Amino acid sequence: MNVEQARLNMIEQQIRPWDVLDQSVLDLLYTVRREEFVPPQLRALAFADIELPLRIDGVDTGEVMMAPKVEARLLQELGIQAHEMVLEVGTGSGYMAALAAHRAHSVLSIEIDRRLASFGEANLIRAGVRNVRVEFGDGALGWSDRAPYHVIIMSGSLPVLPDALLAQLKVGGRLAAIVGDAPAMTAQIVTRISETGYDTLPLFETCLKPLRNAWRPDPFRF
Repeated sequence: MNVEQARLNMIEQQIRPWDVLDQSVLDLLYTVRREEFVPPQLRALAFADIELPLRIDGVDTGEVMMAPKVEARLLQELGIQAHEMVLEVGTGSGYMAALAAHRAHSVLSIEIDRRLASFGEANLIRAGVRNVRVEFGDGALGWSDRAPYHVIIMSGSLPVLPDALLAQLKVGGRLAAIVGDAPAMTAQIVTRISETGYDTLPLFETCLKPLRNAWRPDPFRF
């Protein structure tokens, strides 16, 4: 496989047609080498327009890497700035954290699966990304120890957005999440516009595996 041609094809045929037109984001997809974050046995598919299962040492963790166009579109719409602190929930391969880290001051990435925490952290170290801290834990309701954050990225879907998570955004902060139940999910950017106000921008319909332990309201509570 001609890796650079495959990368170019990914950007020009998948990502740019998905309204990812911010040149700084497109340039970043050349800088952060996606194939170095994919499980070795799947590297031939690193640039394919599909989700990739995260298999560690031949064992399926049940988690996936998002399709490249989804990662790129969310990154563009978040508009991360160089002074900002990012919380990512769901380290996975470490790729999304690496993309965010190139734009942010720092990234805190939370992973509930120890195998993935180790895998993602190793990928980040090998790629020379020094401003990401990976922690093992359950981030389904955010990570209040370091809150508030300028940006929050949820790397698994949520049936609804819990108030406890939104409360960890700074005023002016943005959260990227895929919300709903399969097959009807919507990628959203939520901006905290005041202490009590939030603005939601729907981006596109998609479907993504749910975050482990994702909060769901009690259907019997009135």
